[in-house]
Amino acid sequence: MTSPKRLIPATFVLLWATGFIGARYAMPWAEPFTFLAVRFVLAFVILGGIILAIGAKRLGPRAVFHAVLIGMMLHGVYLGGVFWAIHQGLPAGMSALIAGLQPLVTAVLAGKLLGEQIRPRHWIGLAVGFVGVVTVLWPKLGAIGGGVTWQTLTASLIAMAGISAGTIWQKRAGSTGDLVTGTFWQYVGAAILMTIASFAFETRQTTINGELIFAMAWLVLVLSIGAIFLLMVMIRDGEMSKVASLFYLVPAVTAVIAWLLFGEQLSTIQLVGMAIATLGVGLATAQPGTRARASR
Repeated sequence: MTSPKRLIPATFVLLWATGFIGARYAMPWAEPFTFLAVRFVLAFVILGGIILAIGAKRLGPRAVFHAVLIGMMLHGVYLGGVFWAIHQGLPAGMSALIAGLQPLVTAVLAGKLLGEQIRPRHWIGLAVGFVGVVTVLWPKLGAIGGGVTWQTLTASLIAMAGISAGTIWQKRAGSTGDLVTGTFWQYVGAAILMTIASFAFETRQTTINGELIFAMAWLVLVLSIGAIFLLMVMIRDGEMSKVASLFYLVPAVTAVIAWLLFGEQLSTIQLVGMAIATLGVGLATAQPGTRARASR
């Protein structure tokens, strides 16, 4: 019988990939920082209710401080940078390609800051996975227009750095306390950052319609609650370089979902890229003796 924990990585990739679909529905109707501020407020309100219902343990002041800063990086800087760049016209494919650097950056940081041993096979897997991501996104990179500016590229790089630093910090300082309470404080930090950005840079004009409501509900419940909890569990229980490599599968899964929902074409080269990315993740996450342990 398959252990439920074995299903976590695949479930996480599937849920995380739907975030780009939700953003596609939401961005025409709300400014990015305003949308994210509301999303994060709703997320921590829901988590606050869950904490009261289950009697989750409180965090000490030091743990709260770490959780707030982790949330600012992992949720605020990452999603704020991605949403802002796409809202300013950067093609989603280009944004995803820059975000595809994250597993490599995280692996380097994990080796230096966490002391994780990253074997040559894992480095090969990370490199192969990145080649797969480039192959999947290559057909869409031809649609590059005026949205590719130093501002949007910088925002995407900052977003990638934010999620890399946030996951490393979560592994180092944020994985010891209660996950529900820790995630609550993460969203408090992210909401503070996005609220400040919204009042500083946006008009906060929003068009309320079915698409926006659906996107908000999906992104709050499925992404901000469901997928993030799965990510927190994987960060707590696994090596960062291996967890990060799962992000290589997200563009491929997103392409399949877009094909199913919006009729976007999948070319042969994209299918090849999906296979390459999957191979890379397999190499990056493989462990000696996996088969023996699985048979126990």
